[in-house]
Amino acid sequence: MIPLLTGCRILDVTAVILGPYAGQILGDLGADVIKIEPLEGDSMRAVPPVAEPGMTALFANNNRNKRSLALDLKTAEGKAALCDLIRTSDALIHNMRQDAFDRLGFGVAAVQALNPKLVYCAAVGFGSNGPYAGRPAYDDVIQAMSGFAGLSALRDGGPAFAPSIIADKVVGLHVVYAVLAALLHRERTGEPGLAIEVPMFEVMTAFAMNEHLGDATFQVDGNLGYARALAPQRRPYRTADGWIAVLPYTLPHWQRTLTLLERPDLREAAWLQDAAQRNLRAPELYAVLDSLLPARGSAYWLASFEAIDIPCGRVNMPADLLADPHLRTVGLFDARFDRPSAAIRTLNQAVRFDRLPPVADRPPPALGEANTGLLETAGTSIPEEIYPQRPGAANS
Repeated sequence: MIPLLTGCRILDVTAVILGPYAGQILGDLGADVIKIEPLEGDSMRAVPPVAEPGMTALFANNNRNKRSLALDLKTAEGKAALCDLIRTSDALIHNMRQDAFDRLGFGVAAVQALNPKLVYCAAVGFGSNGPYAGRPAYDDVIQAMSGFAGLSALRDGGPAFAPSIIADKVVGLHVVYAVLAALLHRERTGEPGLAIEVPMFEVMTAFAMNEHLGDATFQVDGNLGYARALAPQRRPYRTADGWIAVLPYTLPHWQRTLTLLERPDLREAAWLQDAAQRNLRAPELYAVLDSLLPARGSAYWLASFEAIDIPCGRVNMPADLLADPHLRTVGLFDARFDRPSAAIRTLNQAVRFDRLPPVADRPPPALGEANTGLLETAGTSIPEEIYPQRPGAANS
């Protein structure tokens, strides 16, 4: 945890990946993040692999540095508890459908009437000012609709999902910067908190199309797609004993690379000297790499490319990362929790801040572990028979 947002309280009324990922980043930056869960818990508490009841890898990797509060928001008691917390919080994030959250009594107007300073952030599937407003959305649906999955069709002939929950995480990052910007605006101006809407479809479309809007940026009927990124030859290259990535990009890069590969004909070609032509003919250059790199092993090529300062790297399988010497040195996977946890590894905040060494993290919380102490502090009385203290729960 990096103590940048100490004293800032965030209510994380989210589930699955998008919202929890955003809330974890805010917690990593030192905010007091209170995760509001239904009595049965976030659905990710049940997705294998499971270390113990309610603690899974997906939950643990998206809910560090939070306190868990289990509430039934359909009951008067649950609503009252959340209302009390809203009065003392700086921001609220939710990823329910907005009409459902409104029906529970926590629409923008109702929440900001309780606390005008509160920043209200709704992560929704589709913007409320468009015809898709209110439709359900999950990562695969957004990858498909945003054009992200379709980019593979432009290269390989068929659409494909990324083997990562990428839409949730990209949109989660937008939630983080939007909330931080709104908090900064409030502090600088003294104005009431802003209401923010972060729509998955629009955000992911902008992310996918950033480099692929192409000629359509300037022409109504312009061609879409960035040729270099869509070249079938742009892929990891097989060597004699494995796979590597190498990316000569500038003219000096390609000149040094073609010297190494003993292709003076291409090195001296007139089209290579022109950046626009070089980009259009990038598939030809990639084909040269593809044809020649299998002749020698990965270690030879990596050493050779590093010697002439060409960006390159070994293709790691996920298991390789746990033993990577750089990641081990920087401690990316080191669990630095302030109490015992089932999680023996974590994915630490990779961003570093001068003069702010990290402090111990809160481990991913047990369901409802903060119910008793947190609700008492908020001044809310909860009948024990409605909200029983969870086994092993802590009052902190």
